[in-house]
Amino acid sequence: MADDNTSQGNFHQITSTHLEIEWSIDFEAKLIAGSAKHTVVANVHDVSEFILDTSALEIHAVEVNGEPAKYTLGDKHEVMGSALTITLPSALAKGASATVFIKYNTTKGCTAVGWLAKEQTQGKQFPYLFTQCQPIYARSLVPCQDSPSVKITYTAKVTSVLPALMSANRVSPPSDGPPHDGKVIGKDAVTYAYNQPVPIPPYLIALAAGNVVYRPFPKVEGKDWTTGIWSEPELIEAAYWEFSEDTNKLQAIVPPYRFGVYDLLVLPPAFPYGGMENACLTFLTPTLLAGDRTLVDVIAHELTHSWFGNGVTQANSSHFWLNEGFTTYIERVLLQKLHSPAERGFSYLIGWKGLQDDLKFFEARPKYQRLVIEFEKGEDPDDAYSRVPYDKGANFLLYLEQTLGGLDVFLKYINDYVSTFMGKSITTDQWKAHLYEYFTQNYGDEKVKALDSVDWNAWLYGEGTELPVKLEYDLTLAEQAYDLAKRWDASRNVEISQLNFKDSDLKDFNSNQKVVFLERLQIYDPLPATHITHLGTLYALSSTPNAEVRQRFYEVALQDSSSPEAKTFAAEAAKWVVGKDGSGVIKGRMKFCRPTFREVAKADRELAVKTFEEHKEEFHPIAQRLIEKDLGLV
Repeated sequence: MADDNTSQGNFHQITSTHLEIEWSIDFEAKLIAGSAKHTVVANVHDVSEFILDTSALEIHAVEVNGEPAKYTLGDKHEVMGSALTITLPSALAKGASATVFIKYNTTKGCTAVGWLAKEQTQGKQFPYLFTQCQPIYARSLVPCQDSPSVKITYTAKVTSVLPALMSANRVSPPSDGPPHDGKVIGKDAVTYAYNQPVPIPPYLIALAAGNVVYRPFPKVEGKDWTTGIWSEPELIEAAYWEFSEDTNKLQAIVPPYRFGVYDLLVLPPAFPYGGMENACLTFLTPTLLAGDRTLVDVIAHELTHSWFGNGVTQANSSHFWLNEGFTTYIERVLLQKLHSPAERGFSYLIGWKGLQDDLKFFEARPKYQRLVIEFEKGEDPDDAYSRVPYDKGANFLLYLEQTLGGLDVFLKYINDYVSTFMGKSITTDQWKAHLYEYFTQNYGDEKVKALDSVDWNAWLYGEGTELPVKLEYDLTLAEQAYDLAKRWDASRNVEISQLNFKDSDLKDFNSNQKVVFLERLQIYDPLPATHITHLGTLYALSSTPNAEVRQRFYEVALQDSSSPEAKTFAAEAAKWVVGKDGSGVIKGRMKFCRPTFREVAKADRELAVKTFEEHKEEFHPIAQRLIEKDLGLV
């Protein structure tokens, strides 16, 4: 196992292999109380203690092999939390096992756990709970060796007055039975049982509880796993329509799916990510419900994580790009196979703008522009969270594909990569060694010379705002968007009343093409405020419920943050991000809230800070902390 500078666990000496969870959810007190029972195995001789990661948990009792055991809870580290050191009654020999039982509860300071008031949900009748354990927050949900190098199976029993979902196969009650097992939702407690027989890293342990209902997707012949959608009742029709068609089209282009179930859960707006690849149960933001199925490529991404991340896993956060770069690359291959090469190129084009923005954002911290980031002990990996591992990683793999002989050749390698490392946690050096070994054995000197021509240091450790090699993408689907942006740029000196634009200009554009149009506008000098206002009104960009489009419009509007009108646009953006624009819904997804607060702050820092402080508790704790850092409040 590789070292992990974000964990205090002694997993090199002794490793947890299985976890039994029993939880009771108290929505009024906002805590989860219960126990965690680890089955541990010694990796070396004479192991006398078991050290776990915890963060903001209250520990009540510890037992080893059914007998009370001594333990200490270390001082709190700002990032890593407190090490829980448990003394074993007798030293374990290599290969020996033991059970370690911990009784505990969560607290308000547990970052992984998000509690939503009923007013923050779609139905506004019941509260809601959801967890987010990636990258290192599982320790604030359950005492564990919180490193992706540790993979465990788990079982769970969760007692709740609201339906409870987990990242595992449901044992009881059945998903397709009556909601909440026919009991009164919000009043009667039901115990939900789950089993996860596939070893997964701790960050994939996930829990959600709320007024949710289930609808299965139609079964597909030849597919040996089931899929379906969960959401609040108010969204189930829209969610089913949005995702049922394309989810069932997604077929594995790598070895078989191992988890048996692939369900989707549409969460309330405070969920901080577009999606989270929790095993068996992908968590999704409601901002994907665009009504035109153009944002469902997120499903292709999260499903692909079943192999890249959930199957072949980064050894630690320094190698996060192995999870996200491979997943983004394969997601785009799926788009090509489902639609056309043009769709694949278009996806790279959309990703390019986000990558450029984040590379520029990290100019003051160039280490975070790298693919492989050497984190210091206790350094927060979330500080480096950006599009870099996703899009720089995917571009690197696209470059290797082109260098090594094209898609068919490279996909054969990808299959061997997954087969070789499935169920393991690896480093970039291990991947690179396997890459060389595969092409040496199967193709010989020609491919080895091609690999030797790669500037590995520039790709893996290079900094700056440009890629080591400029790649060309299929721009077929972008040409209309580019042409329209060029026309708007050329119109900057024309009076509004004389402009030759019509609301039908975007008639044939899908959501992604609108995004590219707005991003393309930003390569030109800022448009006059009058033109921006007209642009927003004419195309309904300043009022669209599509968050992908709306956020890009505010980027255009705030491109010149020093203009006299910038504060007016900033005020509109600030209202939108916290749901005061009439939508009543905050934009909790960090892809939207973080850049919007940053853009607002450039034009009116006082407004950005005031707006955030007033609505801080409506955002997930992870988003709260990162927005605070973006605004310089911590």
